[in-house]
Amino acid sequence: MTGVVTAILGGGQGTRLWPLTQHRAKPAVPVGGKFRLIDVPISNSLHAGIDQIYVLTQFNSVSLHRHISQTFRFDIFRGSFVDILAAEQGLDNRDWYQGTADAIRQNLEPLTESRPKDILVLSGDHLYLMNLTAFVDRHHDCEGDITIAVTPVPREQGPQFGIMEVDEKGRIVRFVEKPDTPEALDALTPNREALARIGIELPEGWLLASTGIYLFRTPVMREMLEGTQAVDFGKHVIPEALRTHRVYASLHRGYWRDIGTIRSFHEENLELVKPLPALNLYSSSRPIYTHPRFLPGAKINRCDVAQSVLCEGSIISDSKIRNSIIGIRAVIRPGCDVDRTVFMGGRSFGPPTDDPNEIPMGLGRNCVLKNAIVDLDAHIGEGSRLTNEAGVEHADGDGWCIRDGIIVVPRGAAIPPGTEV
Repeated sequence: MTGVVTAILGGGQGTRLWPLTQHRAKPAVPVGGKFRLIDVPISNSLHAGIDQIYVLTQFNSVSLHRHISQTFRFDIFRGSFVDILAAEQGLDNRDWYQGTADAIRQNLEPLTESRPKDILVLSGDHLYLMNLTAFVDRHHDCEGDITIAVTPVPREQGPQFGIMEVDEKGRIVRFVEKPDTPEALDALTPNREALARIGIELPEGWLLASTGIYLFRTPVMREMLEGTQAVDFGKHVIPEALRTHRVYASLHRGYWRDIGTIRSFHEENLELVKPLPALNLYSSSRPIYTHPRFLPGAKINRCDVAQSVLCEGSIISDSKIRNSIIGIRAVIRPGCDVDRTVFMGGRSFGPPTDDPNEIPMGLGRNCVLKNAIVDLDAHIGEGSRLTNEAGVEHADGDGWCIRDGIIVVPRGAAIPPGTEV
């Protein structure tokens, strides 16, 4: 893998995940109680032995930079690194990143400085574990110019992804970014018998979708980007490459999710609390690496806890926790009922206070949370009920909002005692 470098795209604004992206880049959003989204592609790359990694950033990137610099440190003898390539203006360029392909084009010089044979492009906002070694091997075996990791999706999800048609040799012959008409989806319906002969099994009515994971031969990457106006890989680069280059599909059979909306973020986090979740975070061979924290274990005082993840440093007293993730340093005071909630916890335990008018960090006494996301360092006053019993899909309030029917408390927000949502 010494001939491969990784470029992780982390520059998107993440508007669909607002307010979780109000003060941070999308790849810096906490996930699974103790990780950050950026940990996923970096860990996948490191497991494949690809340890020269660039992260391309643009919006609200301070916390992302801090997390990467504190987490991924290598010794001076290996030549390994995780470097930040922040969007910047220069004498030859006055524009920010206009899309995925434009971000790579603006950073071709550092990406190719070590003269790699291939450039691996990963997204910074997907949740997955992938054998990238097998992906690179597939790229070399088929002698492709470009290889795309693909995954089966049901037809109704087709308009959310780049959908492709693949021939009996696994070569991509047609690619449409987010086809939004029945006719377009019909034209991309695969020949299941032909695909089965090359080991790609699809359920009836399913399609092949791009995961946004690409492997380019370096000369091809230069050819497709330099001197062109291509902005996006799915919309511009890949359809054009099908006419002039050998583009192949590599099937990913495991877990892969795009968690770009509040609802999908909430659902996929809560998937992790199941007894046997689709994403195995307990693998000893493929762990997700993250910032090491020197925290005590979770302290549970007389609680009723069912099917939940409780992270280190949390303190939970006389409360009921069900189907929830309780993050690092979370404080949940007596009498609370927490159900189907992602409670991210805190960046610190917070300063002690004797002021009776100040809302302490964490969850106050006798609160009820249901179908909610509580970001880091939130203060929720005692007696509050955040349940959205009316089933509102979209709303904004003082210190809270509702997106996709999920109540979201932004980072550092303060909810007055007795609040009902």
